[in-house]
Amino acid sequence: MIVLKKYANRRLYDTQKSAYVTLNEVADSIRQGQTIKAIDAKTKEDVTAFVLTQIILEKAKNNNALLPVRLLHTIIRYGENVLHDFFENYLEQTFNAYLTYRSKVDEQFKNWLEVGADFSEMTQKSMRQLNPFQAFFDPSPRSKPPSEENEE
Repeated sequence: MIVLKKYANRRLYDTQKSAYVTLNEVADSIRQGQTIKAIDAKTKEDVTAFVLTQIILEKAKNNNALLPVRLLHTIIRYGENVLHDFFENYLEQTFNAYLTYRSKVDEQFKNWLEVGADFSEMTQKSMRQLNPFQAFFDPSPRSKPPSEENEE
């Protein structure tokens, strides 16, 4: 776990590296599998959720969208209690279900591709064996039929 100190000037200090880090560097560490914990340097309050939200919002700012405008209006209209309940109880479960589903679909698609490759090879082999004109067009020398061998 990477422990960060968050200062009032929005700077983040990585206590393991003994260096200031950017939100992008923190995001890269998370993508690599690291877990972070952010502590307010002055109050010692856990501000991990705030820092993680800040990373997501910065990414959304660069792309000019995170959530659809209609959803944002709904969230503001119904207040933070509904939003908090939704995020705490449903969003994580939905997101995990989506990731599981996506993984299964990717795995199934990969299996179909592998089966398709096998069928392709099997089909080509079968077609070569079933071709009634193969003997006329095959340039490889064949042994004489048994009736011709007996005549010599």
